[in-house]
Amino acid sequence: MTAEHRVHLSRAARPAYQALSAFSKTVGGIAAENGIDDRLKELVQIHASQRNGCAYCVRVHVERALAAGVTADDIAQLPVWRESGVFSDRERAGLELAEAYVYIHEDGIPDDVYNRIGGVLSEKEYVALSWILVSINAFNRIAIAGRYSTPPRDDLVGEDKDAAAGAAW
Repeated sequence: MTAEHRVHLSRAARPAYQALSAFSKTVGGIAAENGIDDRLKELVQIHASQRNGCAYCVRVHVERALAAGVTADDIAQLPVWRESGVFSDRERAGLELAEAYVYIHEDGIPDDVYNRIGGVLSEKEYVALSWILVSINAFNRIAIAGRYSTPPRDDLVGEDKDAAAGAAW
């Protein structure tokens, strides 16, 4: 194995990737059943992917966010969501939770964050968003470890047909 060639985990162990994909679809169903709309789901996945440095997953979820009606301005405001006025209280809670999951290794979900989010989201919404964030963090790690390329938008299918088709997660 050399640094020039990275193992593409989703291709090298297809059953594991398919299991993660199935897990993610289950999580998506739980989110929908518990009041997490596509806008919120995509915003938190983009933001977690940005924080993790996963350009590939940012690309995939920006595409999905646009399809869900999220505007380019909303997406551009994600890195500065605390200073921006474009997000609802629920979305702001989700974005804060996304950051807590990205940096979970530092302090878990800090009590102040948990309490603040709990004042906005129901327990079911918190659980659903948490599972979305577990899922996207796993996909981020697969793409980052494999150094998945982020080709021009019209060539996304060349990298991962499942992700491009929305079949991966």
